[in-house]
Amino acid sequence: MTEFSAGQVIWTSRLKDAYGETVELEDENGKASVYEIIAEFEVQGRGYAVLKESDKDGEQEILRVLVSPDGLPELESIEDDDEWEDVSELYDELTFPDDEV
Repeated sequence: MTEFSAGQVIWTSRLKDAYGETVELEDENGKASVYEIIAEFEVQGRGYAVLKESDKDGEQEILRVLVSPDGLPELESIEDDDEWEDVSELYDELTFPDDEV
């Protein structure tokens, strides 16, 4: 059971406002990839972004959005499995609201 609900979501555009429609991220090996910003939202005071690698048909990535000391949004992986599961389920609920799970 998720601790988040669709009624708590605030849609945002912090990443798009700062960087445009895409962001470039480096993986742990230093390889850069361009990701489309699919959605951004806040729930319970935390920001999240849904990204999709531009040149692939792969799955979407969900990352946490933080604000750096200089005011720019930054992305970080969600390390906590329960938090990732909650956010993933919430995004599915927002994307497919009429589907029964």
